[in-house]
Amino acid sequence: MADLKQIARRIFQQTLAAIDIRAAMRRKLQRAGPLLYCGRGRGSSLADLHAFDLGAFERVHAIAIGKGAHAMVEGLAAVLGPDRAFNGIVAAPTAPEIALPAMRYFVAGHPLPNKQSWHAAEEILALLTGCDERTLVFFLLSGGGSALVELPLDAQQTLEDLKQQYRALVTCGASIGEIGTVRRHVSAVKGGRLAVAAGRATKITLAVSDVPAGQEAALASGPTIPDPTTLEDAARVLRKYALEERLPARLRHWIAEGKMPETPKPGDPAFANAHFSLLLGMDDLFHPAHHAAEACGYVTSCDNATDDWPLQKAADFLLAQLEDLREMYRGQRVALIADGEVSSPVTGDGIGGRNSAFVLACVEKIAGRRIAVLSAGTDGIDGNSPGAGAVADAETLARARALGLEPLDAFERSDAHTFFERLGDAIVTGPTGTNLRDLRILIAEPGKD
Repeated sequence: MADLKQIARRIFQQTLAAIDIRAAMRRKLQRAGPLLYCGRGRGSSLADLHAFDLGAFERVHAIAIGKGAHAMVEGLAAVLGPDRAFNGIVAAPTAPEIALPAMRYFVAGHPLPNKQSWHAAEEILALLTGCDERTLVFFLLSGGGSALVELPLDAQQTLEDLKQQYRALVTCGASIGEIGTVRRHVSAVKGGRLAVAAGRATKITLAVSDVPAGQEAALASGPTIPDPTTLEDAARVLRKYALEERLPARLRHWIAEGKMPETPKPGDPAFANAHFSLLLGMDDLFHPAHHAAEACGYVTSCDNATDDWPLQKAADFLLAQLEDLREMYRGQRVALIADGEVSSPVTGDGIGGRNSAFVLACVEKIAGRRIAVLSAGTDGIDGNSPGAGAVADAETLARARALGLEPLDAFERSDAHTFFERLGDAIVTGPTGTNLRDLRILIAEPGKD
């Protein structure tokens, strides 16, 4: 039998190599003299382009937030050229390889905000306060931005309060949409509030999205677009996951006293001159993964139905889909590509994240079968681990038990990364400088198991 784990790894690596933020920036933004053309959608027709006269602006600022921030600001500089100076702020989880002289850089925290996250938010708000109608602001957003730039609405809260809030939200089992609903209502920089801070400036948001299509308010918690959720939605999430007692005391009291204001909504003047454009999204992840799997000789199908599903339900569903493909294309190799985030509540104090946990949930299900399963984050980060995810095949269960490892025990301790690290099946890429969605690759050889 072919080494299915190695094939799955190859498909993942080739997919990562195909995600090029700088190239996407060149496709989306084109400059012709003083005019800058920005694509609204994915097409390239004239009707799809919005033109901006760079000569009409005295100042150009760039605010880059997220795991893809460095590549995005470098791409913007290449498009604008040396004759159109801009300055601004970059908040990313790593230092830049090449620092642009007019930009201030913050090595901010993820998945928990740190001092640099707090200072970056303060500096961004200070810069935006000076904007007027002669200012053009580029907001360059990518995944991870929620923690990388953060400041509470309540001035009495501390950085430790912020960290406690983030821990409570990311470990309670809530979906990314539900987490964002709460964050937007307690933050000074989310839920459209950066657009409000920029006042009458012209605002262009360019996004590399790690959230479901149509849910762009969840990307970096939507700092530049109207918030579709309400105070009641936030309260419902707090009740659903019994978060009241897990949040920091100062935040609980602030909410209980009715001090939490509603977020900016459609119709707010701040959005009258604001433009949003998607640089990279779900299709930009599916297409290269699909092509890479086909190049390896697999009949390939893509599925995004399991986004935000409970982990075990998603594993059962996708493995059933893979078996259906096997039946449909008898005698052929088949592959199923899925994206999105599964819900994986933290139940222990181990090392791992939702991707390695997903693969761990599949280990016993695929034992002895001609199947391999890979799940990894395109940002190179999986929960609190140093890995991006993991891969398993028919022999993983037997190899694990030979080392005294039990999948259920590791799962209950939230220690999936340690489990796969001991087997040599953890996927470690380091930070990739981009962040689309999690990618799951399920492949199967023909025939009966």
